[in-house]
Amino acid sequence: MSDKLQKVLANAGVGSRREMERWIEAGRISVNGKLATLGDRVEPADKIRVDGNPLSTSNEAPVCRVLMYNKPEGELCSRKDPEGRPTVFDRLPAIRNGRWIAVGRLDINTSGLLLFTNDGELANRLMHPKHEIEREYSVRVFGEVEDKMLKRLTDGVKLEDGEAKFTQIVKKPGDDEGQNTWYNVSLSEGRNREVRRLWESQGLQVSRLIRVRYGALELQKRLPQGGWVELGLPDLNTLRKSVKLPAETETLIKIDPGKLDHVKISRMRRSVKKHRVRQANNKRD
Repeated sequence: MSDKLQKVLANAGVGSRREMERWIEAGRISVNGKLATLGDRVEPADKIRVDGNPLSTSNEAPVCRVLMYNKPEGELCSRKDPEGRPTVFDRLPAIRNGRWIAVGRLDINTSGLLLFTNDGELANRLMHPKHEIEREYSVRVFGEVEDKMLKRLTDGVKLEDGEAKFTQIVKKPGDDEGQNTWYNVSLSEGRNREVRRLWESQGLQVSRLIRVRYGALELQKRLPQGGWVELGLPDLNTLRKSVKLPAETETLIKIDPGKLDHVKISRMRRSVKKHRVRQANNKRD
């Protein structure tokens, strides 16, 4: 029984399907000693190598894990940066099997909820437009916002990569700051800088942008910036159900992350502070 090569790689936790397609095109994957090409299918007995290293072909699927991370502004959503800038992967815990895969991206000036998983199929489905996973952002807009602008933004406006719109716009009461107004906006896709570009299409500027929800998962209010928490089975399976994947029956964590106590939060904040101090010292050196 054969499967698409990129699906096998994603299920092994090497990366998302899209990322694996790019790796195949770049000549980083071989099957039975020959460079792979897009469209290749593989069977369990095939020998797959990634950058020359054999891929583990254990028949037992690893336990699905998902992290919720509160991304600060100033971090890149890439594994490494040639300029040495901090990335969202710098503070994640070590993982024994596979590697952490970012579910989508946030630009360097956007903060808030970012998910990571070791399950490439889950990551692929959460990012795929056909599943229409809704994202919600808290956004501070600079400029005078008129009702007709809001109507256009929910009806749909033409961007350079096609039509886009917000599924909902809610003004946050009592948050007017002169020329700045806070809104909560939702949309069902994750194109590059889409929230910013939608507001800019109306001649307005986004001065702050925070992702506060991904699907049914809301950013935990007590999770400090730069902190992460692993999801328990209820939240994990809610996420899997939203993209029509079977429920998991076990998890590697023993506590309910929804019940973060004051001691754990304080420890997490100290860890984040130490990391920032190390970064500042590295820059001075």
